[in-house]
Amino acid sequence: MSTPDSPTALDLPQADPLPEATQKYFDICEDKLGMIPNVLRAYAFDIDKLNAFTAMYNDLMLGDSGLTKLEREMIAVVVSSINRCWYCQVAHGAAVRQLSGDPALGEAMVMNWRAADLDARHTAMLAFAEKITKASAETVEADRQALRDAGFSDRDIWDIASVVGFFNMTNRVASATGMQPNPEYHGQAR
Repeated sequence: MSTPDSPTALDLPQADPLPEATQKYFDICEDKLGMIPNVLRAYAFDIDKLNAFTAMYNDLMLGDSGLTKLEREMIAVVVSSINRCWYCQVAHGAAVRQLSGDPALGEAMVMNWRAADLDARHTAMLAFAEKITKASAETVEADRQALRDAGFSDRDIWDIASVVGFFNMTNRVASATGMQPNPEYHGQAR
């Protein structure tokens, strides 16, 4: 079971001391977010794994894309909701609330994205994310065409699929390790 000092139920202590670059990254998180997300603390037992995780996360969620940051967070929450990943529902639900300025949207994404007041673009994007999460092998050209019809480019479809794939992986790691969301997330952007 995790404790306030441990981000997961596993006994994998953070590297000590942290490499200078990692400490700088954690300091930036502390300055910008007011905390170090537990997912980063969880990976900090192995700096190579932490670096791989953060590189992929930063590219997918913050890098150049035709998808907005909010759209990528919406995908993260819907995938995490389907997978019932406690950590990611809480953390990324807070991000949706913050980025949208709409606490109800953040809650809908966590509880039942289909209850949210979404436009055709977001409905198509999230239906695709849901299908990939539940039955990726059943994806066919009509699914990709529905995204094109909603205004997504082929590069956008790649980005949607990549965000979905990433969160399916991280959800499983977070759930398997008993990763706990930082308490600060619960009250953010409400």
